[in-house]
Amino acid sequence: MNIYLAGTLWVVGAALVTAAVAYTVRRFGTATGRAENNEAAGMVFTIVGGLHAVLIAFVLIGLFDGVNTASDSAYQEADGLVALTWAAEALPDPAREEIRELARDYATTVVQREWPVMAAGDDVDAVDDSAWSTLATLRTTVDGADASTAWQEERRTEAADQLWSVYEARQQRLNASAGDGVSTVMWFALVIGSVLSLALPMMLGGPRVRSHVVIVSVLAAAITMLIFAIQQLQNPFGGGASIGPEAFTSALDRLG
Repeated sequence: MNIYLAGTLWVVGAALVTAAVAYTVRRFGTATGRAENNEAAGMVFTIVGGLHAVLIAFVLIGLFDGVNTASDSAYQEADGLVALTWAAEALPDPAREEIRELARDYATTVVQREWPVMAAGDDVDAVDDSAWSTLATLRTTVDGADASTAWQEERRTEAADQLWSVYEARQQRLNASAGDGVSTVMWFALVIGSVLSLALPMMLGGPRVRSHVVIVSVLAAAITMLIFAIQQLQNPFGGGASIGPEAFTSALDRLG
């Protein structure tokens, strides 16, 4: 289902359900003392709503940072792969051509085999470890390359350094993909906080039922929109974030 359609259904559905509950409470509930409770209920709602808003902001900021980190790691990994092949250009054959071919194989494996697994939220290492094997072969090839001059030795050292940066960035990317997103405890706090933030306004009194229902419905829609955003941002490579493999497709273009 389209993410925008799904989000709209979440928001509209929550608003309609909350409107029905609010109308039922106002229409059939007792009105005795409702207006007198406005000040006390309003103070409690201010505290609960404020804490809930801080919690939602904290979770969203953490998820946005995770998405940015995952994207940066992917580009660092791809850039390191290209820099590795450029450094290996100074090495003699067959090492030079083997390194270029292995780098292309690695980038192709990431795009065609690993990225769909990450988008589905599955553990890449549990499904396919061929990219790790390619990295191991790259390390062996770089270490065994013949460096007969000081310049070639310097380029081989640079290639080894870039290979290490690829390994580090790859590990960060896989960690971001294999993460569990928002923990169960945090989801519990988000759901309970949302329910309390919607229940307290229903205790407030006022002369106009229609206005009260609209206010509570709008609050429900806003909270649901933020909860939907949290749900979509849990996996940086799927859902609403959907980081694509453009870094590696660009690297493939540069690798020829």
